[in-house]
Amino acid sequence: MGTLFDAAHAHDAACIMRTYARKPVMFVRGDGMRLYDDDGAEYLDFVSGIGAVNLGHAHPAVTAAVAEQAAKLVHVSNLYYVEHRAELACDLVRLLGGGMRVFFANSGAEANEGAIKLARKWASTAKPGAYKVVSTLRSFHGRTLATLAANGQPGKSQAFEPLPQGFVHVPLNDIEALESALDETVAAFLVEIVQGEGGVWPARDEYLRAAEALCREHGVLLMIDEVQTGFFRTGPAFAHQAHGLTPDVVTLAKSMANGLPMGALVAREEVAAAFEPGDHGSTFGGGPVVCAAGRATVAALQAENLGARATLAGEYLRKALLELAQRTGAISDVRGVGLMVGCSLASPVAVQVAASLLGRKVVVNHIGADILRFLPPLVCGTAEIDTLLATLEDAFKEVAQ
Repeated sequence: MGTLFDAAHAHDAACIMRTYARKPVMFVRGDGMRLYDDDGAEYLDFVSGIGAVNLGHAHPAVTAAVAEQAAKLVHVSNLYYVEHRAELACDLVRLLGGGMRVFFANSGAEANEGAIKLARKWASTAKPGAYKVVSTLRSFHGRTLATLAANGQPGKSQAFEPLPQGFVHVPLNDIEALESALDETVAAFLVEIVQGEGGVWPARDEYLRAAEALCREHGVLLMIDEVQTGFFRTGPAFAHQAHGLTPDVVTLAKSMANGLPMGALVAREEVAAAFEPGDHGSTFGGGPVVCAAGRATVAALQAENLGARATLAGEYLRKALLELAQRTGAISDVRGVGLMVGCSLASPVAVQVAASLLGRKVVVNHIGADILRFLPPLVCGTAEIDTLLATLEDAFKEVAQ
């Protein structure tokens, strides 16, 4: 490790809040699927900023858009019109099929917080007395107090109780449990098409279709969290489109600006109309620089046909992981959609395996003690996957010793 890492490590230890257990590496440059540390060593990136860099690192179109806009105007707030904001909103609405309106935020948590507020404001006139949000066990929607309450992961929220009230959790893929929960006090059902932070658990098609029908029957908003699944990671522009769903609300973030902090709350016209001036806001949301980056990102994702590439590469990765499972016995389950892939390990050694891979210059993410998650940039190809699998097999052998 170089002097840059040593200095960063010392300053981090002295001045940064200890909310992350950082890995012992400092990345200073990226290019496509590759990262480079302060010593110049090259790594294959199967995390992509937790699914935020779908185009790959340092994409030239995004770099050019950011540089051009930053040289002209960075910030004036949402009190005024700026370039790129409305244009990007229209791009998103077109990708979602039309008939929607956009509110720009800075993160997925903020987008989901806005969705919860919107659901309650909408229900105040559309369904008086309704205020609850139903979500699923293992779900993850953010780390604000309201989104912690919406999460189906008690381990992430217990230290911050009492949490805001009005949240109900049901098991994913359990239609009867969902139907039982949808009473007259429920305003919205918030669901991920694939639970990302929960361990890459996909919702079944029949469950999602039944959930939409139940929401319509009970006058409940169908709100889909596409923070991690969005922008072609699972194949289509948004994961719910593969199931023919028509959500009332969609939340977006992560890869919308290819790594710059950006989120969006998107809602059907009739639902969005519940928000009036003063109901919601953001100082930095929808600024000209991030919106320029977002427009360049969306255009490049489409021009490079990365949704189709994600589908093919994801199929190849899952097949290769299943073959590795048969050879080694180290993997007990493989699942996912597109380039959003998870595998459960036969032993609780995910932390050690991820550390071994990092030492071998491959970056992966572990969830808990027994799940590995793979979220590479969508430019990932079979050659990179082959390297991952060979390295992973070596890591399994090392950890087993």
